[in-house]
Amino acid sequence: MGPTNRTASISPDVNDPGKRLVTFDVLRDAYYDQAKGLIDGGADVLMVETVFDTLNCKAAIMAVNMVKEDLNNDIPIMVSGTITDASGRTLTGQTVEAFYISIKHGDLLTVGLNCALGAKEMYPYVRTLSQMSSCGISAHPNAGLPNEFGAYDETPEIMAPQIEEFIENGHINIIGGCCGTIPAHIKAMKEVADRYSPRDAAIFHEEIIQGPSCAIGCGCKGGQ
Repeated sequence: MGPTNRTASISPDVNDPGKRLVTFDVLRDAYYDQAKGLIDGGADVLMVETVFDTLNCKAAIMAVNMVKEDLNNDIPIMVSGTITDASGRTLTGQTVEAFYISIKHGDLLTVGLNCALGAKEMYPYVRTLSQMSSCGISAHPNAGLPNEFGAYDETPEIMAPQIEEFIENGHINIIGGCCGTIPAHIKAMKEVADRYSPRDAAIFHEEIIQGPSCAIGCGCKGGQ
């Protein structure tokens, strides 16, 4: 379930900051139709991907939850954002921490990142998500950054060692590829993944909730 070519958070006109080309309700209704169609077609999981605007993503999460209730179907939801540049933020300006906090209410199977960055550039943001999240973590990086012709130069042999850092350090549960990756890249990733165990969310969550930054009354062990 993609991000669409509309944003609910940003004006398309610098002279009219309040202008929008789409509303939350329109996005929600469109995502509802899409989610229902995917479920009717036999989908086992729904992935809201390449999220550059968290408000769009919230509309998608709401729509999926409405469909789940209407169909009495508990299909899992994955969410994958995209960090658009070296600033470490989404297109609408959120850090990866803010992005996760904004969507963690969605009872997600996984949260992760895809597109825009190669594995090397994506790693620190995936690591941050892993340290924050009690759900699964996914990563679908590009085969490096695009060259001057818009092509991707990283071969499976170049990409696989970069992917290994994600897996060896226990930061992900699902690994895959986005732009520029082909079956050979996925095969190389699988060969790396077969040598390691998946991320254990409980380990990272335990570190977070016992840390000194918890607020009194927050409900976790560190705040009691």
